[in-house]
Amino acid sequence: MDRLTRYVLRQSLGTAFFITAALTAAIWLTQSLRLVDLIVNHGLSAGTFFYLGVLTLPRFIEIVMPIGIFIAVLFTYNKLIAESEIVVMRAAGLSQFGLAKPALALSALGMLLLFSLSAYFLPAANRAFKDLQFQIRNKFASAVIQEGTFTTISENLTVYVEAREPNGELTGFVVQDERDRAKPVTIVAERGAFVPGASGARILLINGNRQQLDRATGKLSVLSFDKYTLDLDAFHDAPEARVREPQERYLPGLFFASDATKSPELRRALLVEANQRLVTPLTAFSFSFIALTALLCGEFNRRGQARRILLAVAVAFLFQTADLGLRNLANRTPAAIPLLYVDALLPVIVGGLLLFRDPRRQPARAPRSAAPAM
Repeated sequence: MDRLTRYVLRQSLGTAFFITAALTAAIWLTQSLRLVDLIVNHGLSAGTFFYLGVLTLPRFIEIVMPIGIFIAVLFTYNKLIAESEIVVMRAAGLSQFGLAKPALALSALGMLLLFSLSAYFLPAANRAFKDLQFQIRNKFASAVIQEGTFTTISENLTVYVEAREPNGELTGFVVQDERDRAKPVTIVAERGAFVPGASGARILLINGNRQQLDRATGKLSVLSFDKYTLDLDAFHDAPEARVREPQERYLPGLFFASDATKSPELRRALLVEANQRLVTPLTAFSFSFIALTALLCGEFNRRGQARRILLAVAVAFLFQTADLGLRNLANRTPAAIPLLYVDALLPVIVGGLLLFRDPRRQPARAPRSAAPAM
């Protein structure tokens, strides 16, 4: 790598890192506000909050990094043009490919990082996040209970609480137990509280009744009680028995899932997720070529590159919109999956043809000689 390439790459890399970190931090802080309530109102530790926040970072980085590369290439090359450094480099004999080489190196590095996120870090983080969320629902059921809303603790248990007192006591309890679909149970109590048990949390209910409906006979049985204990541990499956979502699976598990043959819908979801993981790293080159084509093609303009920058931003916006639309279409129709690759590679192909179709600079026209005096 020559000195000029290292010089431009160093500037681009620093800008890309700063933009990616800043945008990721902004999105992370915004999204993490949803987790603050678990600490303030429901008693989860700060360590659990930060761990959950860290597990969401790979998804944000995957979204932000191509945009960071795009902004870095635009900013760096616009600065080089404004300070006439590009003119000097061309005068020194640097070709279009030589000028674009630092941005392409930055894109290659971004593609490798994005592929590592897609192949390992993203599914690992999603898997850890879902497992921890499952454990919170199992061991810290009181933390996920929201006042005035029906909270689904498991597929068989829904809890409603009217209000939470300052001392931790809950009033207006309604519990819907559907472990036995033929005989669902509804429990209503004036107040209650979550108490620790040997195997997990329990609900201690005070002054209420237990209603069980036999759907076969239509008979309703009602039992009034002063105290009633509901063991929550019996409502949950083991974490390893939980079906892994597509976002939690590694690439081999997406392409060669043993359980995909049982459900065409699951097979389609896994196939779409796998191809999206492969397409996302290519967007690093797509965004980079959009910026390079806008700034390096055409003649030098001393009045600035504002129009070209706005054009690059507009094209990048259209590209991102098309990408999101095609992803939604692929989720509904697997036949649209090849369009994901077409959309990702189209800016690279078109940009490459415009940038490198004629790497030689056109010679300047000689001024016309004055006509001889008569």
